[in-house]
Amino acid sequence: MRSPVSRHLALAITLAAAATAAHGQQATTDDDDRQMDSNKIRLTIDGGTTLTATLADNPSAEALRALLDKGDITVRMEDYAGMEKVGPLGTSLPRSDRPTTTGPGDLILYQGRYFVIYYDTNSWDFTPLGKIDGASGPGMRKALGQGDVTVTLSAE
Repeated sequence: MRSPVSRHLALAITLAAAATAAHGQQATTDDDDRQMDSNKIRLTIDGGTTLTATLADNPSAEALRALLDKGDITVRMEDYAGMEKVGPLGTSLPRSDRPTTTGPGDLILYQGRYFVIYYDTNSWDFTPLGKIDGASGPGMRKALGQGDVTVTLSAE
């Protein structure tokens, strides 16, 4: 038979274990919420249009997010071939090139140092960075406008 002290000690240990497990579960949920937030970025196009995008799950997108956590990045982008806007990031990111067919709203890393926003399709070896949420061809053309554009990337 257990003494009253050992029963109280066993109860205290059980309660402490339950509290630790509950705290651990809450911490995991908080970590999951932070991770979900960390895969979103904001793109502000000169003229005031703001879009959100979901980042890809790869080292390149993680490196971009790490840069954005330090501050905004403004990219002067040129229209190229009637399908994309492209501009230098001002730094190089790790590449994870693979055969890719783009679509409207795709965010691409080209040659490790160029940020590309597609408003039409293209196929090449690219590194996917993410996709603008709810993107469509006509919507992307309207948001990006004709000719050159300046886009500011921000952590969401």
